[in-house]
Amino acid sequence: MQNKLDNIKKVISNYIEISDEEWTSYSSKLCVREIQKKEIILNQGEICRDVFFVVDGLLRVFFVDQDGEEKTFHFSFENTFSADYESFLKKIPSNYSIQALEDTTIVLMCYEMLHDGYKSLRNGERLGRLLTEEYFFIFNDKIQAIYTQSPIERYHNLTEKFPDILQRIPQHYIASYLNISSVHLSRLKNSKP
Repeated sequence: MQNKLDNIKKVISNYIEISDEEWTSYSSKLCVREIQKKEIILNQGEICRDVFFVVDGLLRVFFVDQDGEEKTFHFSFENTFSADYESFLKKIPSNYSIQALEDTTIVLMCYEMLHDGYKSLRNGERLGRLLTEEYFFIFNDKIQAIYTQSPIERYHNLTEKFPDILQRIPQHYIASYLNISSVHLSRLKNSKP
C-alpha cells in the first residue's frame, strides 16, 4: 500500500511543503481502493463523499442529459484528482457520475479528512485552496474551449495534452468530450493539423 501512496505524496508535495511527520500522520487515514473497468464510483444524484486520487488507471466524469444521453465532461488520468467538488463541499446531490474506463487504483480522501488536513498540516489550507483552484480551471478551460475553439482545435489540444488518449479511451467518449459526433471525430482524426 505504501508504494501506492508514494504517488499521492509526490503530487501533494507539488502543491505544498509537507514534512515526513505530517505525511505519516495524514497518510494513515487514506484508503486505497481497486476498482474494475466500467465500475461507477459516483452516481449522478448521489452526494460525492470523497475526492479520488488516481494512482493508476483512468476515470471518466460524465452526466446524463434530459434526453437520456451521456455527455463526457472530463477524464482523470494517473496522478490527478477527481470528484464532483461542488457536491463534495456543499454535500448536495452530484451533477456527475464517475466511472473507471480501465482497472484503476484510487486513493480516497473523505470530507472530514480534507478538513482535518486544514488543521493538522502546516499548509493544509493552502492545499485545499489550490485543489479548488485546479477544479475551477478544469471547468473554465472546458467551457472556454467549447465557445472559443473549433472542433479541430479542441481535438488537437486534447491529443497534444494526452498523446495516448486514442489508445486508451473509446472513440464515442472522446467525441462526447469534444462535443461532436463520432462521425465528425473520425473525420478530424484523418485531417491534417
